[in-house]
Amino acid sequence: MSDASQGLRLYNTLTRTKEDFVPIDPRNVRMYVCGPTVYDFAHIGNARPVIVFDVLFRLLRHLYGETHVTYVRNITDVDDKINARALRDFGGEISAGTLSLNEAIRRVTEKTADQFHRDVATLGCLEPTVEPRATEFVEPRADGKADMITLIQSLIGRGHAYVAAGEVLFDTASMPDYGQLSKRNLDEQQAGARIAVDAHKKNPGDFVLWKLSSPEEPGWQSPWGRGRPGWHIECSAMSAAYLGEVFDIHGGGLDLIFPHHENEIAQSRCAHGTSVMANVWMHNGFLQVEGQKMSKSLGNFYSIHELLETDTFGGRKWPGDVLRLAMLMTHYREPIDFSVRKLEEAENTLRKWKRAADLAPAAGSQLPVEVVEALSDDLATYAAFQQLTQLAGEATDFDGSGAGENGAAASLKTSLAFLGFDVGAAKVDEAAIAAAIARRLQFIAAKNWAEADRIRDELLAQGVQLKDGKDPVTGERVTTWEIKR
Repeated sequence: MSDASQGLRLYNTLTRTKEDFVPIDPRNVRMYVCGPTVYDFAHIGNARPVIVFDVLFRLLRHLYGETHVTYVRNITDVDDKINARALRDFGGEISAGTLSLNEAIRRVTEKTADQFHRDVATLGCLEPTVEPRATEFVEPRADGKADMITLIQSLIGRGHAYVAAGEVLFDTASMPDYGQLSKRNLDEQQAGARIAVDAHKKNPGDFVLWKLSSPEEPGWQSPWGRGRPGWHIECSAMSAAYLGEVFDIHGGGLDLIFPHHENEIAQSRCAHGTSVMANVWMHNGFLQVEGQKMSKSLGNFYSIHELLETDTFGGRKWPGDVLRLAMLMTHYREPIDFSVRKLEEAENTLRKWKRAADLAPAAGSQLPVEVVEALSDDLATYAAFQQLTQLAGEATDFDGSGAGENGAAASLKTSLAFLGFDVGAAKVDEAAIAAAIARRLQFIAAKNWAEADRIRDELLAQGVQLKDGKDPVTGERVTTWEIKR
């Protein structure tokens, strides 16, 4: 374990303060992050928590040792839309008994889950230690790990849940301090509640743990009839299965604080009789696209796959590490405006860093302490990136005089690799440069000096310096270029 681990501070949504991180067991630091619902391809909003908590995973492994961190990120494959698709596509086989419910759901979700894995790998994210699927934790398991039905039975037995109108519901009034995470109390939830719709509930805020399935809907056998679990109980079961009743860190998007994370806490604490579910709760901020809320109706709803593989955003494809840097340039707790301009800024910054890192034949042996210290202050990626820019400047200014290698370049290469960026040689797209020069010459011929200067400046920002001259034979204007280190 690194001595620097004593300096790790994280903002805890539960207490609304930045706190020193003290793991329950330094030999097994445990983190759970809510993963995707694999009904459709993951959108760019889904990418932000995956990238943010990948950085935290990398930092924890650096501070405590790679084998001393357990990172669980689930896949939600229990969802009414998924169930309806499974019934539509495989209902006959399910009824005939030739295909089980789990098999049908897996077929429906396999394509989107596989695409999610390819997308996040392209974004530079490590695989989590464990990636459980919700469908595997509904019924009691042969290995004895926590499951949803057993947790619900425990809640009923402890007086925290009840059966009404074919549902099992959590009794929020049975938990005196319900609402600590979101800072919502039961009186606030009472106001505006639709009592007529929820007449079978003891309290308007009570939420579903188990609901019955009709003969036409997929379901599992349970003590309360054939049905399916509510959304929140899934994460309570999967986190307990691999991390225990109380663990170190629970992460996810800001939109999950209420009701999802609040209800996870209620279920887990009341089922296990613990004072907390996780010691630290971390949430990344919202994402907008070009200043607007992302929605299909506005036409600004983009999947990770679209950004990586098509020209639907900004008229071009975007490399995975450019998307990664654009996500990390804003502190994880702040809202982010995802824009073409931000992606272009990230691309130019990465190009400069990688050119400087290429001046070293290999990465350094140690990660710079300044980078670790920056990230240890609640994942202050912007401060870490300032260190990278400083290293890039030192690496570029290194003149080779004196003994030793270009240490700044080696440290930069180490830092980039640690942060999940590709440290292969910076690629020069000669065809793109030639096309840009041709466009510039056309603007010059048309005396459109502003556009000609814009292209020259854009290329210079990318490290490409143009030199104008004349062909000694024809006298025509010619432009050559070189990479400016």
